[in-house]
Amino acid sequence: MVSPVKTILIADDEEDLRLLVQVTLEHPSYRILTAMDGCSAMDAVCTHIPDLLILDWMMPGLNGCEVVRRLRLHSDTARVPIVMLTARDGLDACEQMASLDLAGYLVKPFSPLELIQKVREVLA
Repeated sequence: MVSPVKTILIADDEEDLRLLVQVTLEHPSYRILTAMDGCSAMDAVCTHIPDLLILDWMMPGLNGCEVVRRLRLHSDTARVPIVMLTARDGLDACEQMASLDLAGYLVKPFSPLELIQKVREVLA
């Protein structure tokens, strides 16, 4: 049986990282959408609710934490799995992410294999 195509939204203000994540995840079973900041991510989610949101923590305008908080307030987006990308790896960052009900997070720099494994784990 053929699995349905899963939609993944990648939101990161760093174009190089956004492209790296996109290229790493290119596969016939994934439809990849991208957003360059938190506001664009919110707009994209309102247009098409993704099966997974890969979200950068630090972005101009709406940061990743604020995007998560806003999505969790609405019943149609409250359960969207979110993987946060962050350069922060201290105890404070871990505690903050734990409070956001994330599907997971990756600390930059991460390997393509780590990204693929996390996406497969979340979408399984």
